[in-house]
Amino acid sequence: MPSDLDQALLLYFDGQQAKPSIQEQPQTLNIFPSQPMHIEPSPKGSISMASSAAAAQVAGPSKNSQAPPSKAGGGPLAAGKSSKGAIKREGSAGGGKRGGAGASSSDQEGPRTPDPKTLRRLAQNREAARKSRLRKKAYIQQLESGRIRLAHLEQEMQMARTHQGALWGTGTLSPDAALFNLEYERWLGDHSKVVARLRAAAEEHRPDGELRAYADEAASHYGALMGHKARLAAADPLHLLSGLWKGAAERCFLWIGGFRPSELIKVAVRHAEPLAEQQAAGARDVEQAARRAEEALDAEMEALMRSLSEVVASDAQPPPGVFGGQFYPHHPTADAAGYMGMGHMHMALAMDKLATLGTFLRQADELRMQALQALRQILTARQAARCFVAVDDYFCRLRALSSLWTSSRAAPPQLARGPAG
Repeated sequence: MPSDLDQALLLYFDGQQAKPSIQEQPQTLNIFPSQPMHIEPSPKGSISMASSAAAAQVAGPSKNSQAPPSKAGGGPLAAGKSSKGAIKREGSAGGGKRGGAGASSSDQEGPRTPDPKTLRRLAQNREAARKSRLRKKAYIQQLESGRIRLAHLEQEMQMARTHQGALWGTGTLSPDAALFNLEYERWLGDHSKVVARLRAAAEEHRPDGELRAYADEAASHYGALMGHKARLAAADPLHLLSGLWKGAAERCFLWIGGFRPSELIKVAVRHAEPLAEQQAAGARDVEQAARRAEEALDAEMEALMRSLSEVVASDAQPPPGVFGGQFYPHHPTADAAGYMGMGHMHMALAMDKLATLGTFLRQADELRMQALQALRQILTARQAARCFVAVDDYFCRLRALSSLWTSSRAAPPQLARGPAG
């Protein structure tokens, strides 16, 4: 009995010594939880067991060696080991969950592939930018080419004023007239190429369809010249009527700013022979109709000139060069001021009559084109080709004669007369 009582007392005192060691351990806040926050907390028993195990570990190996090992499996050391293993397992599980969450977030934050609509919009933007760059480049090239053409045109006008002032009367040449002179020179160069193609086709005996196409090209090129003349007729009709844009020999055959249709028909028909009887009769009809239209225009022009002369001679005016009661020979200001004595009303009427000259110029050009079209309808394709070639040769000879005459007048007298004897 005493032995059992002593053993019970020893066990009781040992238990009383273990309790203060556990109670003296201060409560600490676990800032590194071994379980996720959403998991329910473990029971108080497990927490107390975990804290006692931690206190036992802090106490060191000396206390563990002095305390006798407990026979029951649910002692503090066993509980500490089991709780430590549970903490490790929960930590590994929690780490795995956190790792999985991090991987999923990294996958979501990675580069995404745009949808087809976005890709299509990007492609459209790139294509629009490329087209904009191309348009800008073409616009810059167009501006540069326009600047070059303008500089070339200004250079040609300057050369025309410098070297051909005597022929064109540059002292009183208007800008529209100077531009027309340049356009006419350019037209002559292009027309020579058109007629050269027509001549080659006629000499090589090309098919009628091809010859007719070349003849149509030559006729349309004459129409382009009529367009240039129509623009100048509205701006400066006197330049066309004066014939300063043609050579000296050509001006002898000038009729209202161009050739006479009836005379041109004679030249063309002479080179289109042999003609059938019906073709010859049609050519005569076209020539007679052109002559009647020419006579009608001549009568109207004569009436206009007579009316203009009457307006100019209606009131007495001082002679040219008299200004302010004094005589100034060849003074433009004095002439203009002296002629203003006619009165503003008479001067305005005279200017209106001069402006109507453009109407006669347009009517004459229309008559020329009508005569060419009527003659083409009568002749065959080969005959029409020969006619256009003959007309161009006729005008080329007149220009050559004008150049020869001008060069001979500009030469020294002894060279123009030739050697003596």
